[in-house]
Amino acid sequence: MSYLNKRKNAILIALSGIFQALKTESHLKLHFIAAVFVIGFGFWFNVSKTDWVILLLSITLVISSEMFNSALEKLCDLIMPEKHPKIKYIKDVAAGAVLISCIFALIAGFIVFVPYLNK
Repeated sequence: MSYLNKRKNAILIALSGIFQALKTESHLKLHFIAAVFVIGFGFWFNVSKTDWVILLLSITLVISSEMFNSALEKLCDLIMPEKHPKIKYIKDVAAGAVLISCIFALIAGFIVFVPYLNK
């Protein structure tokens, strides 16, 4: 298999993972809907290039952290289907990472959009 075919297959596998997660993870669906609104508001307010970078990095951070959290939860459930305090800790910490990224994105959104609302 050639180098380009391997890269194409890797991209297809990654896209499949994104679509599988979108089908099964309700929080990820909410994050994607929020991202669509943020992007829509970005176009509506004609934000600067710098603001676009901030918004897109925030969206990427939240969606990526949610996907890592979802994958980690599934792995924990596979390894230890019954409740266990160490598994709970792992899941709680991963969920906390998502919360931190969401809080950051919310603050970044306010910093970006409030000046446009005051124009």
